[in-house]
Amino acid sequence: MKPGKELLFCALGGSGEIGMNVNLYGCDGKWLMVDLGMTFSGNEYPGVDLVFADLEFIEERTEDLLGVVLTHAHEDHIGAVPYFAQELGVPLYATPFTARLVRAKLEEAGIAGKVDLRVIDHLDPFQLGPFTVSYLPLAHPIAEGNALLIDTPYGRIFHTGDWKLDDEPQIGEPTTA
Repeated sequence: MKPGKELLFCALGGSGEIGMNVNLYGCDGKWLMVDLGMTFSGNEYPGVDLVFADLEFIEERTEDLLGVVLTHAHEDHIGAVPYFAQELGVPLYATPFTARLVRAKLEEAGIAGKVDLRVIDHLDPFQLGPFTVSYLPLAHPIAEGNALLIDTPYGRIFHTGDWKLDDEPQIGEPTTA
C-alpha cells in the first residue's frame, strides 16, 4: 500500500500502551516514521527482556520511507534503533542530546558508520518529501524532549508521545506548544 493524495496515520507500536513507540505518517506515496522505540518485558513474558513493535508493514515498503524522526532519548522512543535502523536504510533525525545517545548505541552495535544520523540543532523546520517537520520543545524528565509539528499538503499534525506541563522544569525548556 502506497499512500495516495491523502494523509494517513499508522501506529505500529506505542499508541494506547507504554513503550515501543513507532508511528507512521503517509502522504503522496511516501512514509515518515516517528520514533523507533522498544519496551522492557514484564512478568507476563518469562525469559524475554526486550519487546519491539512489529515493523513488517514498513519493512516491506522501505523504498517509500523517507526517514525516522526521533522525538527524544527515552528507550521507548530510541531503544530499537540499533536493531532496525540499518535494515530500514533511511536517515535518522534527532536533536543534539538524542543524537549523542543514539550514536553511542550505534557504536556499541558496530553500525555507526552504516547509519545516516542527522543532527537537527535548531528549531527551524526541515523538509522530508511532502512532510515539513518542526521540533517543538516540551518539558519532560530528559533533556531536549520534543513534540513534532508535521505539515503536509493534507493537514497539520501535532505529534507528541510524552510531555508534562511545567513552567519551570529542572531539565530542558518549558512546554511551548
